[in-house]
Amino acid sequence: MMRQAATTLTFRTSGAGLLEITGPVADWVVAQGMRDGLLTVFVRHTSASLVIQENADPAVRSDLDAFFRRLVPEDPHLYRHQDEGSDDMPAHIRSALTNVDLQIPLLDGRLVLGTWQGIYLFEHRRAAHRRDVVLHLMGE
Repeated sequence: MMRQAATTLTFRTSGAGLLEITGPVADWVVAQGMRDGLLTVFVRHTSASLVIQENADPAVRSDLDAFFRRLVPEDPHLYRHQDEGSDDMPAHIRSALTNVDLQIPLLDGRLVLGTWQGIYLFEHRRAAHRRDVVLHLMGE
């Protein structure tokens, strides 16, 4: 019988960079008691995003953050929108270039992630923020 479950997890970032959220997400999924299904992960913000990325070498996360900083610089001469500071519009662009949602299969009661894959909340603002991540699981 097909079931659904949903919740919102809140995470505190420490500023720009990638925060691994695999553990809390996987713990919630296991607690739902479903064997097979599909998890949707959605971040409710326009200046943060979600990525699945390597979780073995921390240099991957810092290199990825540095790449996005070079790709979308915080140059106030480039953007009209600066209502919340010079990092606001670049954060929106970085979010648009990545994902605000992910879909991850659930098989045999576990998220189907590769050996080195983790789920990350990608904070694009310099300051610390509280970020809401909505989880929706459909399965049986």
